[in-house]
Amino acid sequence: MTLTVTAEAFRLAEAFVISRGSRTEAKVITVKASDGAHLGWGECVPYARYGESLESVAAQIQALPADITRTALQEALEPGAARNAVDCALWDLEAKQAGKRVWQLLDLPAPTPCITAYTLSLGTPESMQAAAAKNAFRPLLKIKLGTPDDMARLEAVRRGAPKSRIIVDANEGWSAEVYADLAPHLVRMGVDLVEQPMPAGQDDMLAEMERPLPVCADESCHDRASLAGLKGKYDMINIKLDKTGGLTEALALRLQAQAEGFGIMVGCMVGTSLAMAPAVLLAQGARVTDLDGPLLLAEDRVNALQYDAKGVHPPVTALWG
Repeated sequence: MTLTVTAEAFRLAEAFVISRGSRTEAKVITVKASDGAHLGWGECVPYARYGESLESVAAQIQALPADITRTALQEALEPGAARNAVDCALWDLEAKQAGKRVWQLLDLPAPTPCITAYTLSLGTPESMQAAAAKNAFRPLLKIKLGTPDDMARLEAVRRGAPKSRIIVDANEGWSAEVYADLAPHLVRMGVDLVEQPMPAGQDDMLAEMERPLPVCADESCHDRASLAGLKGKYDMINIKLDKTGGLTEALALRLQAQAEGFGIMVGCMVGTSLAMAPAVLLAQGARVTDLDGPLLLAEDRVNALQYDAKGVHPPVTALWG
């Protein structure tokens, strides 16, 4: 088997802004795994928040033995973007070698479309209201917050999209005091849940505070090893393939988290349809699906995922799995 690693960039439809910064393109690593007769591929998004770069992730993958198996991969690399791209490429390769879909290899029911959140990036209240109004037809909006003066933004989004469900992602941007002050207002504005209100590692106060709406761990949750530290602080976890290190660990994390009483959200970094495709399998039955990466792009892969009123559809064979 051979592994090929390529860095690629895909333009965003508009700048994507969160509390930590902004970007105008999705920079991804594409991995192709070939046995000479079949080709599988996967994608990851290196994330600076976790000390990753295109160069560091490519180097990790290139250092792997050419005959790496998916089982051996789980020990060879830590959870993260590099392992994700290889893991998903190997799943795709296995499916093509077997002439089956990945969900058949996993003995899972055929996946169906999932309603996905659509993300409104951080901006002025006026710009966020305009974006909300433009997307008010969508059933679920996710809004990026994480500043001390977020109420005006939340109220503006609610005015722009009075009928949409709303989830809030603070991206670690609030202190315990700010969140305690905002929480009752989030409930008043009909927010479904709040994602990662406080920085990972500085979120112990969540165990001592009232949680009037569900709190979802994102940056605080990576793989199964994270779960023990989340009990009593979070009601849900956001599973992302780039954090778990691929579909293999993500499926195991979902199973254990559900057994321990956590609700499931399946999210993504800003990537292409290739990155979202395995996550659609993971999102089956999840309380919240947030796989809107391709909707934020100006350009996407060939054989891209289909998005319509039913949500995000499972991938066609020509894309993945």
